[in-house]
Amino acid sequence: MFQQLIKGFFFFCTLGLIQTVKANVSLPAVLSDNMVLQQNSELSFWGWAKPGEEITITTGWNTVQKVKATNQGTWSLLIKTPIGSMTPYSISIKGYNEVVLKNVLVGEVWICSGQSNMEWSANSPITNKDEEIKQANFPNIRFFSVEHRTALSPQIDLAGKWVECTPSSMQNFSAIGYFFARKIQSSLNVPIGVINSSWGGTPAESWMPAEAFEGNGLITEAAQKLTPVPWGPVEIARIYNAMIEPLTQFKIAGALWYQGESNVGTAYAYKATMTALISSWRKKWGNDFPFYYCQIAPYRYGKPMEGAELRDAQRRTLDVPQTGMVVTSDIGDTSDIHPRNKLDVGLRLADLALNQHYKMNQDQVSGPLYKESRVEGNHITVFFDNANGLNFKGSKLTHFEIAGEDGVFYPAEAKINPDNTIEVQAEKVKKPASLRFAWSNTATPNLFNGAGLPASCFLSF
Repeated sequence: MFQQLIKGFFFFCTLGLIQTVKANVSLPAVLSDNMVLQQNSELSFWGWAKPGEEITITTGWNTVQKVKATNQGTWSLLIKTPIGSMTPYSISIKGYNEVVLKNVLVGEVWICSGQSNMEWSANSPITNKDEEIKQANFPNIRFFSVEHRTALSPQIDLAGKWVECTPSSMQNFSAIGYFFARKIQSSLNVPIGVINSSWGGTPAESWMPAEAFEGNGLITEAAQKLTPVPWGPVEIARIYNAMIEPLTQFKIAGALWYQGESNVGTAYAYKATMTALISSWRKKWGNDFPFYYCQIAPYRYGKPMEGAELRDAQRRTLDVPQTGMVVTSDIGDTSDIHPRNKLDVGLRLADLALNQHYKMNQDQVSGPLYKESRVEGNHITVFFDNANGLNFKGSKLTHFEIAGEDGVFYPAEAKINPDNTIEVQAEKVKKPASLRFAWSNTATPNLFNGAGLPASCFLSF
């Protein structure tokens, strides 16, 4: 009996060894069933195998390519994808074993990232939750949710999987990512893949590779001021290493970002931080993709004006090429850091992408943005971009302030001129030197353009 047990033990060990030797080809989690690949592109396929193993990749759009694994047991090659369509494909990756990816679509892929307002799902909840969940049957929209993880060094894989958009999957996915995908999919009529890699309550510094801080004293100093919190990491690169780096070989069309609430204490460095983050991501992906982000909504932060200072830093980040910003001052909730209206946020992001990236319309897709101001006697004339059809809601235009050379600001009267400039003056300031707009944590100004989009706060110096 003992000998039979021993023989059985060795049989199963040998069988396991044979299976280990032959079952060598494996893929990262992001290359899996139900995924969406970026259309009309040359993109990377990669994975692991036995050193020297020959890998043959056969796609459903009739391409066959071969590659040998390196002596480190890794392999990668470039594959051309067709124009996007609703046709599902299979992809075979064959070595000693064969992995077949099923129900693969080709279309547009976006990554959405940031903290809780990007992570916020329909179940969290959102406005009109039940109806939105009920209607979420879009098999040509696919979701990939990255599980929360940290790492001290850059990782080669992560945890997550692709799923079709159904009422069941949608209700646990980023609501903003879903609404963005729904608008883009209906406009382009191609499949849309959205990767959500977000973590509530986390600062931008954790989402950046460590090398982004090298030689940059300002953002390094700001990072050192971050204090530990119980709900997530604040250390530099900890989230990036585990939740972004493993995705950087996966081709994307662009990135969506909603973050900043955890950085209000270091708003002075936020423009530099975001500039470095955007640059580092583009460098890692090897692509200057569009980067569209949300300005944080009005909220009762602890220190006076720190929310406005962070919002203005976000506005000034627009000088980074191929960026766009959604203003949310009209759809926020000053008593709740998580506004429930995620629909309009997602749609505004989609309109930015359709206008700037996909060149599908020439409509105004951004609210009025401060351009310049001129002191003219006892008043200041303000010029805006995206200013066609300037208007205000209510009895008068609000939230403008003027200061003289002493730097003391006073409430000001403002009026819209026929040329879509704004004339501002304050009775207590005879010689104006500067002005500011919506400069408080909870400011909900009433200035809009003809597209119904709100103006961003600003400080004129």
